[in-house]
Amino acid sequence: MSSAHRSRLEWHCRRGMRELDVILMRYMNRDYDGAGQTEKASFEALLSLQDPEILDLLTGRLVAEDEDIRHVIERILANSRPENH
Repeated sequence: MSSAHRSRLEWHCRRGMRELDVILMRYMNRDYDGAGQTEKASFEALLSLQDPEILDLLTGRLVAEDEDIRHVIERILANSRPENH
């Protein structure tokens, strides 16, 4: 992935809601590079949504219709805990 593409994605992870920023950037830094093409595309599709919708998806108040987006949300949530140092 080009550095410009990565920078664009990191910019889109900055949502204006601290909680979303932390969760989305943690996925970006830990999991995105190792994800398959479908998961990467689904993450990028998730980033195209509005903040309230992303928040509702991540809190379970809303279920994504798209199975691939549901999968990436599950992965984000499973890996959203801080690393132990």
